[in-house]
Amino acid sequence: MYPDDGFRELGRQECLELMAGVPVGRIVFTRRALPAVLPVNFRLDVDGAVLLRTAAGSELVRAVDGAVVAFEADDVDAARQSGWSVVVTGPAAVVADPVEHRRLARTGPVSWVPSAREVFVRVEAELVTGRELVGGRSLYGVSLAVADGRAADGARSGGRPAP
Repeated sequence: MYPDDGFRELGRQECLELMAGVPVGRIVFTRRALPAVLPVNFRLDVDGAVLLRTAAGSELVRAVDGAVVAFEADDVDAARQSGWSVVVTGPAAVVADPVEHRRLARTGPVSWVPSAREVFVRVEAELVTGRELVGGRSLYGVSLAVADGRAADGARSGGRPAP
């Protein structure tokens, strides 16, 4: 975070609480030496780890098992110019323990694209960062519409300044 970028830095617990309230995020990993991003449904485990459920033979499983990945979730209200974004970074691994797999089958996420043979992928929450923008205002109380050169009446007319 930059000290004057107008966003509020979120603490770890606040980040995890916000993430728990949204159903979809994005997993960021490396595919053929290039960055790749996939939207996925997820659930947080009790320790804050991100849990995914996917087909055992998927390209995603092959790419992330044993790798350090990032996982991002957010909630944005464009009309109110507010929202938050959280990133969890840590190692990802397919859950191999049968007891843990049975527990997650009861409590973990349900795949939106079911497969005959599914696995759970666990992303450890080693680094959790987040930021929030509230109501189109910076930390310093400056309206972002005014700071951006838009008059208050221009913001009401779709963001175009009044003639």
